[in-house]
Amino acid sequence: MSARIAARFAARELRGGLRGFRIFLACLALGVAAIAGVGSVRSAIQAGLEDQGAILLGGDAQAEFTYRFATPDERAWLGTIATGVSEVTDFRSMAVVDGPGGTERGLTQVKSVDAAYPLLGEMVLDPPMPLAQALQGQGGVMAPVLADRLGLVPGDSFRLGSQTFTLSAVIRTEPDDAGDGFGLGPRTIVRTEALEGSGLLEPGSLFETEYRMTLPPGTDLDALRAEALARYEDTGLRWRDARNGAPGIARFVERLGSFLVLVGLSGLAVGGIGVSSAVRAYLGRKTSVIATLRTLGATRRVIFLTYFFQIGVLSLLGIAIGLALGAAIPILLGPVMNAALPAPAIFALHPAPLAEAALYGVLTALLFTLWPLARAEEVRAATLFRDALDGARTLPAARYIAATLALAGLLVGTAMLFSGDPDLTLWTAGGILGALAVLTLAAWGIRLAARRSVRAARGRPVLRWALGAIGGPGESAGSVVLSLGLGLSVLAAIGQIDGNLRGAIARDLPEVAPSYFFVDIQRDQMPGFMQRLDSDPAVSRVDSAPMLRGIITRINGQPATEVAGEHWVLRGDRGVTYAAQPDARTTVTRGAWWPEDYDGPPQISFAAEEGAEMGLDLGDEITVNILGRDITATITSFRAVDFSTAGIGFVMTMNPAALQAAPHTFISTVYAGPEAEAQILRDLANQYPNITAIRVRDAIDRVSGLLEGIAGAVRWGAAATLLTGFLVLIGAAAAGEGARTYESAVLKTLGASRARILRSFALRSGLLGAAAGLVALGAGIAGGWAIATFIMETGFEIMWPSALAIVTGGVLATLAAGLLFAWRPLAARPARILRARSSLEPAVPGWQALPDRSNMEVRCPIPCRCPSPPP
Repeated sequence: MSARIAARFAARELRGGLRGFRIFLACLALGVAAIAGVGSVRSAIQAGLEDQGAILLGGDAQAEFTYRFATPDERAWLGTIATGVSEVTDFRSMAVVDGPGGTERGLTQVKSVDAAYPLLGEMVLDPPMPLAQALQGQGGVMAPVLADRLGLVPGDSFRLGSQTFTLSAVIRTEPDDAGDGFGLGPRTIVRTEALEGSGLLEPGSLFETEYRMTLPPGTDLDALRAEALARYEDTGLRWRDARNGAPGIARFVERLGSFLVLVGLSGLAVGGIGVSSAVRAYLGRKTSVIATLRTLGATRRVIFLTYFFQIGVLSLLGIAIGLALGAAIPILLGPVMNAALPAPAIFALHPAPLAEAALYGVLTALLFTLWPLARAEEVRAATLFRDALDGARTLPAARYIAATLALAGLLVGTAMLFSGDPDLTLWTAGGILGALAVLTLAAWGIRLAARRSVRAARGRPVLRWALGAIGGPGESAGSVVLSLGLGLSVLAAIGQIDGNLRGAIARDLPEVAPSYFFVDIQRDQMPGFMQRLDSDPAVSRVDSAPMLRGIITRINGQPATEVAGEHWVLRGDRGVTYAAQPDARTTVTRGAWWPEDYDGPPQISFAAEEGAEMGLDLGDEITVNILGRDITATITSFRAVDFSTAGIGFVMTMNPAALQAAPHTFISTVYAGPEAEAQILRDLANQYPNITAIRVRDAIDRVSGLLEGIAGAVRWGAAATLLTGFLVLIGAAAAGEGARTYESAVLKTLGASRARILRSFALRSGLLGAAAGLVALGAGIAGGWAIATFIMETGFEIMWPSALAIVTGGVLATLAAGLLFAWRPLAARPARILRARSSLEPAVPGWQALPDRSNMEVRCPIPCRCPSPPP
């Protein structure tokens, strides 16, 4: 019965329209739209990857081998299960061009193919021609960026290794480029047989061979994968099918999307503050209505349900608007996004992310409206005056506190479930809750400090009015500090992280990074290679090591993934080397190195940090497949490996007798002055054309470009959070417009000019903005330090330009919001405003009523030249 009565009351209240709820709706809609939009884009890319998986992979399935071709038995079996097979090799090399200005070189990712390539999709070339025609004889095609860099046009010649090729066309569309993963150089495609004698595909050289297959319709991919691994996993075969055509992109999109959703949740938390403030302000205006209902016999339950139903309907409206925006914007911008994305995307209505965003919106609305709704039921029938709700106790009944905690736990648990990264979700939730706690304490401290500073502002009425307003009984200070502060905290943390990442690259590269990585150095080339470098005074250091690649297949006789999960060391092949004795820079942390002349069963030294993450211990047995052969070695030591120096670092080092007989090449890092780098590259490339040189600075620049893209996406997410905070500021300013109008009327009556009142309003907003910015800066710096130190494991220093921008932004945002709603109070006529009040209340900051309120006499502690006390 009470629910029916409450529903009727709520329906009548809703007839009044949306007055007072526009900011409420905007905050909720913006937060939901951000989460729905990110989820819709992520789902669109995932749908595109699933739909185009076979084309991205280059076939329905793929078998991959490291540094070798398939054996006749393996190739024969692949032929029996497939309707078509294409053999593709992938490796890095140097494209060399002899021009009138000298020799030009460029790092390129080479793909050598057979006549069957591509099995699926279409290669688009410029000038238009079939790929088979372009690759006839010694023909080749190249990515336009590489051709432009080397000054090549169709018909020009270039070299790969010791072989010369003719550029037939440039690549406009490569159907399987997204499935090939990250490459350090632009693409070049030639025939595999044209590379014979080039020295690039010799035994032990660093290349991968992929066998793309088309399969008969209805093939059971799971059963086929199980059969392939059962037959050849021990020989180093890796299997992929069209359901995971571009795993690197899929993982990247999933991780980035999850992180952006969490950034969106922080924006929804900021919006929640605005929702709570809007509900509280609305209920404050309804105090007399609530008291009247209580007088007529309405119970606490009826009062609560009346406004719960009303706020619930409006919340659903805001969530619906957010879902509509989150679904429509990606579809409308689909053509633009498809042109910019590295993978195909199908932009359509994806229900799953919309349902996820709706759930977040409902939980957020419940969480942030329950508290003010609970306080509304405490209004008594006898309290028919304006401040009844303000006079309610701070904490609601225990059942509402318990419900609030349960909703917060449910919201965090839901985010953990949907994000796919519980640890990141918990850290993000902890950061948001910590920031809110700090900002709440800061808001209380700011109001207390302002209240105590009023007397110190004698002789400066503008400042005194501003301080009195900040320290007064209203909650505008809390809303401003919480909403703007949380948004600025997110932006400050991102700015500090981004600045420190850039600083780490710029600061550390000249000191710790080598100039070049040289790979595919044949064993008989090492003496001449070292002689050239040892004779150069500009070379300060050369590190060299034998280089093999292997896949860890078993740990203590069990499949490796069953023991160590999906650790990154187990994903794909890893570098393996051998050494008789550790060098001067190797630190053994546990165990002992083998004797220099050791010739017994294979032993292995494992990277200490990675070994601890995988749960390995001394005496464990690791089975590594190298060039199709299983080598089982016992862990006899762990050693410290620092992969952050951009130098040589191997997860696994074996004793020489275990690997020396296997075909392999050497890898070398060269540390030299910048002035000598070009000459070193020319000399070594001319003498050993099969060697590939990777300039470390170029590689880091490429990675930096990827990081910049990630940082840009995150900054957009933080900007949405900040926009929500600005909407909350506008809502707080709008809610306080009535109080400022009355304040302005009284001050005008006492002789204050409009300019002085406006300066007071501006000073009040500026002080609150500066306070919010400073607190947010502290929280952002702390968050940036924690992420840089514990997650990214880099150094940290405060980025002062970003820090100053945050504080300045806080001041400008609050000034804009405050002044936006200052003109009508300034323009209001005092007589009309004062006549509308039945009694004079201490609304002006600094005014205090005498204990005897019967005569409503007031005293003004502000040292201004008032002609007389107000009547």
